[in-house]
Amino acid sequence: MKVSIREDRSALSHAPDNWHAIDWRRVERNVRGMQIRIAKATRERDWRRVKALQRMLTRTLSAKLHAVRRVTQNQGARTAGVDRELWNSPESRWQAVNRLTRRGYKPLPLRRIFIPKANGKERPLGIPTMRDRAMQALYLLALEPVSESMSDPNSYGFRLSRSTADAMSQIFVAMSQHGSARWVLEADIKGCFDYINHDWLENHVPMDRAILRKWLKAGLIYKGQLQATEAGTPQGGIISPTLANVTLNGLERELIAHLDAKFGIAKAKKLKVNVVRYADDFVITGDSKEILENEVKPWVEAFLATRGLQLSEEKTRITHIDQGFDFLGWNFRKYSGKLLIKPSKKNVQTFYRKVADTISGNKTVKQADLIRLLNPMLRGWAQYHSPVVAKQAYSRMEHLIFKRLWRWSKRRHPKKSTSWIKKKYFCSIGDRHWVFAAPITREDGSKGLFDLYEISGTVIKRHKKIRGDYHPFDPMLEQYSEKLRQERMVNSMRYRKQWATLYLSQSGLCAHCNCALTDETGWHDHHLEYRMHGGSDALSNRVLLHPQCHQLVHAGKIAVTKPSLR
Repeated sequence: MKVSIREDRSALSHAPDNWHAIDWRRVERNVRGMQIRIAKATRERDWRRVKALQRMLTRTLSAKLHAVRRVTQNQGARTAGVDRELWNSPESRWQAVNRLTRRGYKPLPLRRIFIPKANGKERPLGIPTMRDRAMQALYLLALEPVSESMSDPNSYGFRLSRSTADAMSQIFVAMSQHGSARWVLEADIKGCFDYINHDWLENHVPMDRAILRKWLKAGLIYKGQLQATEAGTPQGGIISPTLANVTLNGLERELIAHLDAKFGIAKAKKLKVNVVRYADDFVITGDSKEILENEVKPWVEAFLATRGLQLSEEKTRITHIDQGFDFLGWNFRKYSGKLLIKPSKKNVQTFYRKVADTISGNKTVKQADLIRLLNPMLRGWAQYHSPVVAKQAYSRMEHLIFKRLWRWSKRRHPKKSTSWIKKKYFCSIGDRHWVFAAPITREDGSKGLFDLYEISGTVIKRHKKIRGDYHPFDPMLEQYSEKLRQERMVNSMRYRKQWATLYLSQSGLCAHCNCALTDETGWHDHHLEYRMHGGSDALSNRVLLHPQCHQLVHAGKIAVTKPSLR
């Protein structure tokens, strides 16, 4: 029986009749309540109840609203699938909610595109249609509580509140001491997303099997030709990372259990085998090369083979910690017994090439426009490496970028003297000299300088690792979860101190819908009294809103209240 918005009014106490009338706080509360019940049933291994609750969640109005909102406010919202359809208006989003039904659902083929990788190769992406994305987001709401409950403790990729920095911190815990493991198996799965066995997924992923099969067999359209998909889960789908995680869940737990059974718990512990995984990349530590080569690696290969996967021969190796190894853009190596983590040479070279290409590709733009292009890149790279030993890499990168910018400046004025070029493009700000900066006129009419982000000024601050037993759907950890989210958001905003102040004053919530502001949702800085009407730029006249809420506020002239600064 088709479930319409009208029939599903029980999901909300006051069902809305248009997109603007939705109470997003209540939507999130309804969805999270169901997810907590699914996670509880999973921990109790009550699989019949899990299945019933998942079916119930995917049919609620709240879950459908949540799914449509997610796919229309993320970065891919402007990228269409094969049907070229976009949900870029409140009316189209509202109509889309009623189309998220299981009965008669048939996904369209994915649109195949390729994006360049750091090694010069290309990564294939499959772009689903907006409706298929929303259906994936809907069923992901029901799958995520189960996958989180079944995940390995030290799996960090594509999981709620976990990051590459958490994986880095866990490796530091496992290898930093004098008596820690000395050898590392650097593993990489060959084409993980492309080769996962469909039969294994259908039999082991705890979700609606019929829907999952339709997604897996939807096919791809490339250069006008339809291609069948006999294996793998295409990169680009919202649910694909979680499917890959479910596929690799058990790698850590089952390996430790295997070693405990074969050698005994006491002896297995002395082998110092630890698994740290981020998506399809993982490292396994060990006390000797022999245990990794003769025991761990064959077991891992057999584990992957049942899922249709195999290790990449060119990227999988066993390394001593004194020689060092690269993982997630960092180099881990012991110097005279002390473990230091630094930006890897490959990461530094790749980033410099990206910056150099940006500079050389914008030879004729205004200086301020070039700075606007470079600053997000520089800030993002510097902040990524801020938890590790990166000061030397920062200084080196700044020097290389300065040389590129000097060449960029000289090329524009080949007949001018060095001192003239320096005066035009570079200046001194405080104790900083040779700062690449452009004069600008601010909105209030005052003059100022717009300078290039100072990489070497980035503060090195050790990352606070997430708790190993953290579960995002455990009510007992709700307070810890909120504190963790706010700390990490404020940390990511620490070079935008005004945003951080506004974020804390709003308790990390959007001033309009009272839902969480995250890196995924993004945010806009909204002036309560518009600047064109004489409003000031003071914090008392500003709030942070979700991008979509910002559009609604302006389109509907909705009043937004100002939380008091704490």
